[in-house]
Amino acid sequence: MNTSGFAPGSQAEQLASSATCASPSGSSRSSGTKPKSRDGWSPAQTSAVVTLVLGLLLTTIAPAWAQTKPFITKAPYAILIDDATGAILFQKEADTLTPPASMSKLMTLAVMFRALREGTLKMDDTFPVSENAWRNGGAPSGTSAMFAGLGERISVEDLIKGIAIQSGNDACMIVAEGMAGSQEAFAKRMIKEAREIGLERSTFGNATGLPHPDQLMSAREIAMLSRHLIKTYPEYYPYFGKRKFPYQPPRRNRPYAFYNRNPLLSMNIGADGLKTGHLSASGYGLAGSTVQNGQRLIVVVNGLKSARERRDEAAKLIAWGYKAFDTYKVFEASDTVGQARVWGGEQFYVPLRGDGDVSVLLPKGTEAKRVSFEVVYDGPLKAPIKEGDQVARLRVTTGNNSVNSVPLYAAAEVPQGSIVRRGVDSIAVLTLRWLGDKASGIIESVL
Repeated sequence: MNTSGFAPGSQAEQLASSATCASPSGSSRSSGTKPKSRDGWSPAQTSAVVTLVLGLLLTTIAPAWAQTKPFITKAPYAILIDDATGAILFQKEADTLTPPASMSKLMTLAVMFRALREGTLKMDDTFPVSENAWRNGGAPSGTSAMFAGLGERISVEDLIKGIAIQSGNDACMIVAEGMAGSQEAFAKRMIKEAREIGLERSTFGNATGLPHPDQLMSAREIAMLSRHLIKTYPEYYPYFGKRKFPYQPPRRNRPYAFYNRNPLLSMNIGADGLKTGHLSASGYGLAGSTVQNGQRLIVVVNGLKSARERRDEAAKLIAWGYKAFDTYKVFEASDTVGQARVWGGEQFYVPLRGDGDVSVLLPKGTEAKRVSFEVVYDGPLKAPIKEGDQVARLRVTTGNNSVNSVPLYAAAEVPQGSIVRRGVDSIAVLTLRWLGDKASGIIESVL
């Protein structure tokens, strides 16, 4: 039996013949609750893990890669993501929770954009400026503000501009009170929104990002939120790229001229968003996005010592991302990539394929000494399975800790089996789970 999880004769199977193999097909890494994934994808059982020496991979699927040095950043917390594929090109302490400062305003805007999309909020709606918003977030507060006047009514569109461009704390407070009645109630809506879009650890205590013990996000989840805004709200995303916001208050003769605080926008590198942040407790941070030659990258850095360092480290990481990676085809459209264990079907396994050729972003540099392929799925899969159903993912991890994930599809139909077959499968699954638990217990007792 092929225990690599890859089809006999496939490129991965040929590579596996001289590589390290682990986890027989259909086996589970753990029992009970599923482990949390550190790479941004849903936790699942793994059908196969094949670790490959880079040189072997190069001679099999790609020409020799250019020589580049591993990227080093001054940012204590950082992540770089390819938007189209979700591939993680670089990560450093990306799961550490820290105060996001004004980068948490991205979640404030996410709540607003959802309400606009659902029709419960309109661009020409207006909210009043309360004394709380004016005093604690406006001009008297000494923090970033759009200088909304006490008692004025501000349109939703101007509030969006005041948040996305000027980073106005008063604008956020006005929105929170107008939409939810209080800062605390709006913070609960932010947490609810976070969970609904897949952010499992972010918490919020206010709409502004001003110091609060519950205001915590990781670089990874800030990047996930940024990607969500780009993909889900293309009609609203352009607000993040506007360089200037001329705001005319009702009781002022001349408009304020607010300029976008994102330094990437003026660097001619294809930047079109998103948000900066700074607190004395967390340092300088930035969530940014750029497009070059049709490829969009999303960068998050935090914990830096100055605005200049924030700008430079973000720009360096983006430049490295564009030059240090290329797309490589790892499987042909006709290749069977692997197989997944099926419960209650006429067959025990279903073959897997990509949607056409399977290509992934891989680093050019020699820092990627090893490459690991994993066929990952929640298993065993339950029959019946239709040909073309997405049932698994191919996860590719390199030695420099970059991570790709590509969807895999059933290459054949697996009808539901007989009652006898389903009964035999149930016994087999329970037995394997029991053996796995026993083995884990023995290993833990030895360690």
